[in-house]
Amino acid sequence: MSEEKPAIVEALEPGAVQKDLLAIALWTVATVLCIYLPVLNESVLRVVFGLPMVLFIPGYALIAALFPAKDDLDGIERVALSFGLSIAVVPLIGLALNYTPWGIRLDPILTSLVIFTFAMIAVAHWRRMVLPPEQRFVVPFASMAIEAREELFPEEASRLDRALSAILVLAIIAAVATTVYVIVVPKEGEHFTEFYILGDGGKAADYPTDFFAGTNQSLIIGVGNHEYRNVTYTVEVLLTNQTFDTATNTSTVHEMERIGRFSLEIPHNETVEEPYAFSVDRTDMNRLQFLLFNETVPADAIWGTDRVNASYRDLHLWIRVRPPVQ
Repeated sequence: MSEEKPAIVEALEPGAVQKDLLAIALWTVATVLCIYLPVLNESVLRVVFGLPMVLFIPGYALIAALFPAKDDLDGIERVALSFGLSIAVVPLIGLALNYTPWGIRLDPILTSLVIFTFAMIAVAHWRRMVLPPEQRFVVPFASMAIEAREELFPEEASRLDRALSAILVLAIIAAVATTVYVIVVPKEGEHFTEFYILGDGGKAADYPTDFFAGTNQSLIIGVGNHEYRNVTYTVEVLLTNQTFDTATNTSTVHEMERIGRFSLEIPHNETVEEPYAFSVDRTDMNRLQFLLFNETVPADAIWGTDRVNASYRDLHLWIRVRPPVQ
């Protein structure tokens, strides 16, 4: 008969923070550092630490607070519920933030997740401490490592078995590394640029389309770069007098005047909304034209319809300029 090996029991000093709670606390701190430190926030570590912070850590802290005893749940149930509750908790936090002045942005979401996680860690630690030591849930890290080593590399195994076990471990590591790489370096999608205008209130409404000559008007010009490179854009604002022929479905530009021009250097995957103020003195102009150029800006000699066609993106507002109030 083979002798059963005694189970390894990890000692826990009274009042000491359990290793699993300490681990998720350290992971939370590391996530904050990887997001805000200048060098780390541009590395793969931002994704490596950030994904578990969204998909696992908050749920595990909540499960630890709800089920402090070792007999409440087994290991597989704890892991599965940790993923499930994280996927439920994070959107609920985002929904709550949507009704606050902070909104759904990185800083308030991360702050809320950190506060929630540490609050659950504190509750879990307190609930475990009020239980007798033999009833507390403890993750047996040491025994798990020893059991894994004995399962993969038993002493009585042949060289071939040990080699196959080593290949299995390397394959698992390679699969995890490949998954992280795919997440961090995703395949490039369609290259495009957003170009839009908003009313003065930041909404797609209340545009200045009917006003008196010489009065100050304002709106917001937005440019979103999704070209997978940094781009320096040039925005031109033109006043035109033009007519549209419904029979031929063509527009004729009778006169054009440039009233504004500025440049924006925008990194990839970022959007800039630029407030723009203007006034119109001429009552014979009936269209406000917005042209967006990337690195290629045509010469001023290219004018009229040709300049509009040469732009990368274009927008317009039909306007009515009333005579100034006497």
